[in-house]
Parts: sequence; structure tokens; C-alpha cells
Amino acid sequence: MRRVELSIVAALALAGCSLAPKLELPEVPAADSYKEPAPWTEAAPADRLPRDAWWQPYGDAELNKLQAQLIQNSPDLQAALARYQQAKAFADQLRSGLFPSFGLRADGVRARQSETSPPAGQASPRYYNSYGAGIEATYEVDLWGRVRNDVKAGDLEASAAAADLESARLSLQAQLADYYIALYGLDREAALLADTVAAYDRALSLTKERHEAGIVSGLDVARAQTQLETARSQSSQNQAQRATLEHAIAALVGESPSQFSLEPRSVPLQLPQIPREVPTNLLQRRPDIAAAQRRTAAANASVGVARAAFFPAIALNGVYGFESNRSSDWLTAPNAAWSVGPSLLLELFDAGRRRARVEQARAVLDEAGATYRGVVLSAFQEVEDSLALLHHYGNAAESERSAVTSAQQSLDFAMNRYREGAVSYLEVVQSQTTALNAQREALDLETRQLRASVALIRALGGGWEG
Repeated sequence: MRRVELSIVAALALAGCSLAPKLELPEVPAADSYKEPAPWTEAAPADRLPRDAWWQPYGDAELNKLQAQLIQNSPDLQAALARYQQAKAFADQLRSGLFPSFGLRADGVRARQSETSPPAGQASPRYYNSYGAGIEATYEVDLWGRVRNDVKAGDLEASAAAADLESARLSLQAQLADYYIALYGLDREAALLADTVAAYDRALSLTKERHEAGIVSGLDVARAQTQLETARSQSSQNQAQRATLEHAIAALVGESPSQFSLEPRSVPLQLPQIPREVPTNLLQRRPDIAAAQRRTAAANASVGVARAAFFPAIALNGVYGFESNRSSDWLTAPNAAWSVGPSLLLELFDAGRRRARVEQARAVLDEAGATYRGVVLSAFQEVEDSLALLHHYGNAAESERSAVTSAQQSLDFAMNRYREGAVSYLEVVQSQTTALNAQREALDLETRQLRASVALIRALGGGWEG
């Protein structure tokens, strides 16, 4: 008994080493500042946007309502939550390996013994009964860190799944905001086209009056009619785009498109002010980067699990119960039986199976590291892309607004000259086309700038809260 106790103490004393290599994340170059300019503003931490309500600075109550509905009803988000719950449950399964397992055993057997089976002899009964019941306990002594590394890998995968859930939430929220802003842009364009149809209709009436008075030819009437019908066609196309976008928003927030509608909005949305940040903060905030980093650490721990297979596995086993060949006095003190002691298992030859598993684990680690590096680089690219779009769309929108003013002046001049009979309606048509195109382009650039701001917030990890 003394030797058994010493073996147990020695095994427990050794249970502290780990065969997992030191975790080394791939280096990714990070600049001191972003390359592309942006409308940065200085901001104190108290003024920063909270991560879970980054869309509020757009100043739209309907968007706030839709975002809350998205969290409650989105099937994609519910699927992401289920994946996280699966990973967490699997991690809990692995964690049970840190503790001993206990089990109850009971059996009753009627058996016949072979007459020639050793050590059977003349005195051994050929037929006998066997009854047993007891408690069994087993505990694997984690000498080489196999269990601990397995648990660590499971916990890291669960943490990565939690980051995946956050990433899915952020992605869906950004998609909803993008769809809503695009819908808002179509509503503004619809209002412009409605005003244009009304203006063209008045111009057609004027042209018909002049034609009836013999001042202009039927060609001017045909041109005015063409402009009006073209504007009506553009209005119908706008409504088709709005309908499909409204249906997409309905599906995103878990509603039936047949029972979902959004009233047109024409009140301008606010462009959020962006606090000044440095690129390294991106690594601390983006959930997809966090997920890739944790999966790299999990793969690193799995290398330790694979390495541990080259060393003996030691378990402590204990049994206490009762054994008898009679059922009447089965559970009595004379029939008590127990055993306790360690067991050792070492595989001597496996034709390279364990070595191949170590190589496989190392390859998984290499893949996870490369994936991490790729995610980080893609994150920086997304930020730079969004900054470039936001900056250049802003400049373009400013120029286009000037173009709208000039085009409207040109249209006014052309219309006045036409009333005076100085020009044909062709000049009016050209001015109308130029003015409408400039106005639509100006609205489109403003919408694209708003959508670029959503892409930037998503690329930064959802707001600017560290």
C-alpha cells in the first residue's frame, strides 16, 4: 500500500509540464497612421461611440428600431448563436477531463466454466453464480499536459466562436444600415424624379400651347413628350429598386416581405464624425481578428496534445464494492472488495501514426497563423478602402453640388430663351437632361458617402470603443 501511495504522489507531482510550443503569432506590419485621409475629429474617450449602438449618430429613429428588431429576429444571427453554443458545450465536455470520473456498477451472472480451462480442476464448480456491485473511479494523471492542452484548445475555440458571433452581429448590423441608407437614397431620388415629372409635364403643356398657337412645330412637342415619358420610366425603375431593397431589409430583420413596409424618408441623415485613431487599435477591436488569433492559439495547444501521445498515459483507478456467488447475502461485510492503483499505457509501435498526427497539428497551426495574418491585412485594406471612398466621394459630392447649381442656371436660361422664341426646344431638352443627371449624381454621391461611412465603422470593428 505504501508503494501505491508513493506512485500516486509522484504522478501528481509530475502533472505540470506541457508539450505545447510557445505561441508566436505571425508579425503583421502596422503603420503609425492610415494612408488615406478622412474627416477625422479629435474626440475624448467619453465622446466615443458605444459598440452596441454605433448607428445612432445617423440620427434616424426607424433605423434604431430596425436594428433592435434585427437582434431579436434575425435567423442568421440565431444560427451564429447556435454555433457558439455548440462550441461552448464542446469546451465543457473537454473540461470534464480535468476531474475524476465515477461510476456505479452492478451485475448478476449465471455461468458454466470449461472443464479444461486453467486453473479449473476437479474442485472447481462447473456451474456458478456471480453477483457484484460497486463504485468505480478513474482519473488520468495529466503528466504531459494532454488534457490541459485539450481543454485550453476547447476554451479558445469557444472564445473564437463568441468572436464569430460578435462578428456576425456586426456584419448584419452594418448590412442593415447599408440597405437602409441605400433605401433612403432611393427615396430622395424618387422625390427628385416626382418633381422632375411634374416640371416636365408643365413644360409639355407649355409646348402644346405654343404649338397650338403656331409658334413652334410638332417636333418640340414630341421632344417634350419624350422627356416626360423618360422621367416617368426612371421613376418606375426607382420604385422597382426600392421594392427589392425593402424586401431584403424585411428578410434581414426576420419579417415576411409581404407584411413589411417602410415609409419613404426624405429628411437628411447625418454623417458621423470619426474620432482620430491609430491602426494598432484595429487589432484590439475587430472580432474577426480576435477569432483568428484565438484559433491560432487553439491550434498551438493542439500540437501539445499530439506530442503527448509519445509519452505514457497514467491513470489512477479505484474500485470499492461487493462480490458474491449468492444473491441472498450479497451486500454484506464479508463480501466487500476493493482495489486501488495506477495503470500505465505506452504505445511502442504505430507505423508512424503519432508522428503524422504531430505533423498534421503543426500544419493546422501554420494554416491558422497564415489565416490570422490574412485577416489582419484584409482588415487594414478595408479601412483604407473605406477611408478612400469617404474622402473622395466627399470631394466629388462637393463638386457635383456646384455642377447642379450651374446646370439649374443653364436650364433656367434655356427655358427663358425658349419662351422668348430665341431657341428651339432641343436646347431645353439638353439642359433638362444635364440638370437631372447632375441632381441624381449629387444625390447618389451623398448616398455613397453615407454607405462608405458604414463600411468604415464596420471595418473599424463597430464604433471606436476600445
